Amino acid sequence: MRDAIGAVDSTGADPLAEPADALAEPKARTHSRNRRGQGGNLRTDILAAATELLDRGDQRAVTLRAVARRAGITAPSIYPHFPDRSAIVLAIVREAFAELSGRLRSAVARAGDDPRDRLYAACLAYLDFAAAHPERYRAMSGELPATDDPATLGGPALRVLADTLAECVTAGHSTSTDPRADALALWLGLHGLAHQLSIAHAFPWPADLVRPFVASLSRIGRLGSGPLA
Repeated sequence: MRDAIGAVDSTGADPLAEPADALAEPKARTHSRNRRGQGGNLRTDILAAATELLDRGDQRAVTLRAVARRAGITAPSIYPHFPDRSAIVLAIVREAFAELSGRLRSAVARAGDDPRDRLYAACLAYLDFAAAHPERYRAMSGELPATDDPATLGGPALRVLADTLAECVTAGHSTSTDPRADALALWLGLHGLAHQLSIAHAFPWPADLVRPFVASLSRIGRLGSGPLA
């Protein structure tokens, strides 16, 4: 398992301010400016540029000027697609939650017939996503507009855990009486574990930390030790 893990910047700094590293990295891409009929493509390019900046640094690197330079456009060209910096970060977060849900569903589908292996695979996929995209994961865990809170955006991914845990209950592997509530506890536990793995690199973590962790929170007596071990 890869090492992993957040929040929207609340320092009060000017969102247009340029951090020193953003001035040098990354280099701008070539882009023809504001061609008519390509609004959808331009929005995609803006979002891709912002995501690259976030992945290379942190949320402070995502300024309108830095995004425009990276996308090869002028800063005013951003406004028809995103009213401000916060809207760009929110769009990144929405895409990240969608990707996380897809990863969990794919992991479950590949894990075989035993629901315990399927649940374990989903949890590993969650932790792997946090490890692979630490800055995106931090943004996903941060302050968002009331209409787009993490609980709402994370609903599809949480349902994967809840549905898979319910399968474990049906198969007699889990003693959970409320799979959705226990799946939420598992979700929160995975978030905490991902964060600790990202900051406590010197801690002597057990080789198979995740399996007993998932078993305990999902009220499963013992997770199998098949190919996912």
